[in-house]
Amino acid sequence: MDVVRALFVTLAALVTIYVARWWMALSRSRSLPPGALERAATPGLTHGAIGLITNFFDTLGIGSFATTTTIYKLRQLVPDERIPGTMLVGHTLPVAAQAFAFISVVSVDPRQLVVFIIAMMAGGWLGAGTVSCLPRRVIQVGMAAALLLAGLFMTMGLLRLYPTGGDALSLTPPRLIVALVANFVLGALVTLGIGSYGPSLVLFSLLGMEPRAAFPIMMGSGAFMGLVAAMRFVSSGRYSARAALGLTLGGIPGVLIAVWLVRSLPLDIVRWGVIVVVLYTAVTLIRSAVDERRTLAAARAAAPMGA
Repeated sequence: MDVVRALFVTLAALVTIYVARWWMALSRSRSLPPGALERAATPGLTHGAIGLITNFFDTLGIGSFATTTTIYKLRQLVPDERIPGTMLVGHTLPVAAQAFAFISVVSVDPRQLVVFIIAMMAGGWLGAGTVSCLPRRVIQVGMAAALLLAGLFMTMGLLRLYPTGGDALSLTPPRLIVALVANFVLGALVTLGIGSYGPSLVLFSLLGMEPRAAFPIMMGSGAFMGLVAAMRFVSSGRYSARAALGLTLGGIPGVLIAVWLVRSLPLDIVRWGVIVVVLYTAVTLIRSAVDERRTLAAARAAAPMGA
């Protein structure tokens, strides 16, 4: 219990630091045009609704990154190269709310929870530094891969293609090492827009862990990693401030509604619909990356002629 209390205190401190740094960055942000802070602070119903819906279903296990990317692409609300940063910056505080809730109500070995969090934080810190410097086309291809992976794991879950898990609340040392390495890699991949829920649930099920025990690990790791990685995107300014604020302001109520008001909800039809749209968006991203490459190649070929 002392370990859990220490986690809560640390998480609350990081949340406070993050909010302060984000607000300070917004006041002089490179992601906002001059004088646009007031407009960013009122993101509007569209961005707030996206935050509420995606975080509501994220809390229920569908995930938020694939659905958010899909909506942004279909509505053309955020430039492709800013989508990973926008999702991390905007979804981090709602995921922190999930972490407080799930760590409180689901039993898991607290010491192993701490090392899982540290592993994902390390991966997220390194990943955010890399992703924030990547060119637009690389990010497009990476997000397409992320959506295809998300669709794969959603389909595997719906078709019951991976084990349902065991009843363990902790892992033996060899299995713990495997899980820690995987959590580090997932922390890095999350910064590219690859949600960790599906891969984590498959991993812990294969290792014989009680599936419910995966939730505090996923949400706790995601919250701490998100706070660390999001600070790097906030510093770089490579995100859409207005969209990120919408995800946060709408997302926290979405989490609370899902945690406290929803007890059971038939989600299979919703999940299949999400898979179809996610796959369509992945194809769209790949086509955008291919078109952009052709445009760049044509521009380079024409450059000597105009010189």
